[in-house]
Amino acid sequence: MTAEPAPAHAARPRGPMVELDPSGRVNPKEPDRARRQFLNYAFFRIDPAFRRLPREERCALHREYVEVLRRWAARDEVILRTYTLEGLRADCDFMLWRIAHDVRRFNEMQRDLNATGMAGWLSPAYSFLSLQKRSQYVNRIEGSGQGVELLPGEGQFLFVYPFVKTRAWYALSPHARQGMMDEHIHVSAPFKGVRLNTSYSYGIDDQEFVVAFDSDYPQEFVDLVGRLRFTEASLYTQRDTPMFTCLKTTPENIFTP
Repeated sequence: MTAEPAPAHAARPRGPMVELDPSGRVNPKEPDRARRQFLNYAFFRIDPAFRRLPREERCALHREYVEVLRRWAARDEVILRTYTLEGLRADCDFMLWRIAHDVRRFNEMQRDLNATGMAGWLSPAYSFLSLQKRSQYVNRIEGSGQGVELLPGEGQFLFVYPFVKTRAWYALSPHARQGMMDEHIHVSAPFKGVRLNTSYSYGIDDQEFVVAFDSDYPQEFVDLVGRLRFTEASLYTQRDTPMFTCLKTTPENIFTP
């Protein structure tokens, strides 16, 4: 028995309801190769045995390490911000926030730091690599890298964590995701004392995003995160730990010799 031919209309391809690609951007464009900033959040732990060295030796090691940081902070192609976590977290002592348009600068800087005597007393605790780009949920028209420059470290505190969405999030329609992010943005709006920087790690590190909140008010940040737990988008969070509370300081004060 031969099958009946399908109705003529069934063979017609069904066009999109709106001009969106699956990520939700308006009108698929050519790959965006605009010059953008890479970010590296590098956390270090000091060997407890370092504290048992003679003070004169500790000071010499500290001084050499700080001199390398100072040299790199003076270079035009790198933005460096330094933070201490002593007393704020048990598994790391300080953090270097590095920003550059060429990711190779991070490699060069770390090699210089690894050549110091102090490097023998340090262990890398965590390192997160990401790329600055425009949020598709705030502006779906402009290119990802167009007009995006980060002015980091304005607040006394930086709250940092890696972030991963569930796969179910990416299965949602662009309209559904946009609606949840609109709620997320609306809920965040009253917290004027907290500045958000979300950078992207797809394909270059284990997490999907690195989220950093710059603020002078830790209490406001706690209230903001608590409020965001009640939004619909939070149901699609797979991982948002470890969380780091970092206190901005000078290179000389990232740890005490």
